[in-house]
Amino acid sequence: MGIRENVRAILSELPSGVTLVAATKQRSPEEILEAIEGGIEVVGENYAQEAEAKYGVIGNRVKWHFIGHPQRNKIKKLVQFVDMIETVDSWEIALEIEKRCAALNRVMPVLVEVNSGREPQKAGVLPEEAEGLIREIAKHPHLRVMGVMTMGPMFGDPEDSRPYFVETRKVFERIRSLKIPGVELKYLSMGMSNSYRVAIEEGANIVRIGTKIFGRRE
Repeated sequence: MGIRENVRAILSELPSGVTLVAATKQRSPEEILEAIEGGIEVVGENYAQEAEAKYGVIGNRVKWHFIGHPQRNKIKKLVQFVDMIETVDSWEIALEIEKRCAALNRVMPVLVEVNSGREPQKAGVLPEEAEGLIREIAKHPHLRVMGVMTMGPMFGDPEDSRPYFVETRKVFERIRSLKIPGVELKYLSMGMSNSYRVAIEEGANIVRIGTKIFGRRE
């Protein structure tokens, strides 16, 4: 099957209310346009420069989520065109987004990235630190916390990811129950090509899928 058909097949099996983000790292604008023809409405990019170049071709035909680790010196560029940053994991990054969005007079929806696997090499706040970061972000008028995301450890067996998705959902539900002013915990972003079905079973309403749409990168 081609890209268009792959997208349609995935969309047909997703429960209503689950958003499919096409993870398009190192994919060409032509491939992305084919995915859009299949029904993709949200694209997820990992690198600011690559995202900007593709935005120059594709523009506002889709919403743009940033799903890589944001570098402070690239945030000024990112906030000009992305619709959501899914990977805020530090006060420094949040502050830079606030500053750059204030200059543009726009509010940026963000997700707080949780390192549910407690992997030292991975980005994300530890589960017990998520509330503190969210409370800090909530004080700033140009940031709006809309949920949490996790990468989770990479496993061959999707079942092995389940405990990390459960952990992240618990963080999400606990913080949502606190009803922190200015925080709208609406999105739980977790699960990729090999694990999105398990993620959905554990409450994900955003899944980030690349390989299953575009095939393996050469």
